[in-house]
Amino acid sequence: MLIGRTCGIWAAIGLAIAVALGPAGLSRAAERQAPVSREQLGLSFAPVVKRAAPAVVNIYSRKEVRTRGSTPLFDDPFFRRFFGENFRFGGPRSRIQNSLGSGVIVDGDGTIVTNHHVVAGADEITVVLPDRREFEAQFLGSDERADLAVLKIDVGEEKLPFLDLDDSDEVEVGDLVLAIGNPFGVGQTVTSGIVSAQARTRVGINDLNFFIQTDAAINPGNSGGALVDMDGRLIGINTAIYSKSGGSMGIGFAVPSNMVRTVLAGFAEGGKVVHPWLGAWGQQVTAEIAHSLGMKRPAGVLIDEVYASGPADRAGIRVGDVVLLVKERPVDDPDSLDYRIATAPVGGAVAVKLSRRGEERTVSLRVEAPPEEPLRETTRLGGRHPLTGATVANMSPALAEELSERRYRPGVAILELYSGSPAKRLGFRIGDRILEVNGQPVTSVAALKKTTNQRRKRWRIAFRRGGKTLNLVIGG
Repeated sequence: MLIGRTCGIWAAIGLAIAVALGPAGLSRAAERQAPVSREQLGLSFAPVVKRAAPAVVNIYSRKEVRTRGSTPLFDDPFFRRFFGENFRFGGPRSRIQNSLGSGVIVDGDGTIVTNHHVVAGADEITVVLPDRREFEAQFLGSDERADLAVLKIDVGEEKLPFLDLDDSDEVEVGDLVLAIGNPFGVGQTVTSGIVSAQARTRVGINDLNFFIQTDAAINPGNSGGALVDMDGRLIGINTAIYSKSGGSMGIGFAVPSNMVRTVLAGFAEGGKVVHPWLGAWGQQVTAEIAHSLGMKRPAGVLIDEVYASGPADRAGIRVGDVVLLVKERPVDDPDSLDYRIATAPVGGAVAVKLSRRGEERTVSLRVEAPPEEPLRETTRLGGRHPLTGATVANMSPALAEELSERRYRPGVAILELYSGSPAKRLGFRIGDRILEVNGQPVTSVAALKKTTNQRRKRWRIAFRRGGKTLNLVIGG
């Protein structure tokens, strides 16, 4: 979903400037000059819309949702505790759930980018072009962490209109933008506004929290649509709005085009998106921290943990360093640091500017994928114990990234729960980290299997979920 508030006169001013001052060869600074005549105030966004709108499509997804019986009452976990996972009343029923969204053609061969949440779990995906032709879409893959998905439609030898990706790092607050999508299913709609904020984090929409904020009107159905600049180039994929009513309140968010480029490259090269990792973790520098470090103002990320032999360690980054810039771009919190690393190409190197004991220095960081060490040893647990039916694996930096854990910790995680199994019925969840079984630390799958193979009348299992440590006691 997107953002809203038509800029009125100032919106018209922006395009007036772009047209009046001429096309290529002008610098961004020149394009941002104020209007100089009444004629410029009367110019229109129409040329930009004509270039961009043909590449924005409607997406309809359908999926079958099965319920447990004739009433949703028996889907409630409270009732399932008493009647059991397999209880049925009147037999299972199914219904079709329809979703509406938008998408952007990014290649003339029919490659389309949209939001992951628009097509997640869909059994059928239909793409409708602006000329009303309909195509069944092939799902190429998605990156849930970035809330992006890639689709493909078969248009034969035809070349479709598509949008070029601009460099979203060059976008500035105050730049004029257009949002194009299908709000509320009314049909393709264009709204205008400005970039309200750049590098917006702490939004809580996806794991890689880094967005362009705009006030161009965005509403339900705009998800996956285009945010374009005055050159008609893609600078973001509209993904969410802040709203108390369900409609636009002038605060919308778009995934930056540089993240879109990273996801497209991942599917093109290996069919899977692998986000690089830093191998170090830290916290935002507050005013209090800045004062304790002798810094003139709060800035950067204070590193408080470094993974041994990881990319940061080998680059010379140490605990106590403050990361100020990555690729000459400021990082003011852990989310922006994660984004800068995640959008760097694996195999290359990026410059990282640090402050260490008041002295600034720049190091070269090798961009690498998180390692699969130790090996996962994925195992479905059997036997007679509370974890029977759970599929577990050894944690590694790679698995931690897949599970969207901000920091890597060694141990064992639950990856899958067999329906109707003791582990499922007892309330364990995918992603739970098993810490201890009957007081014995769980450091590996092998250690967990050894502990659960023992016959016991009483079980006490400590596990971690969502940053909290929980304890489950079974038996007398």
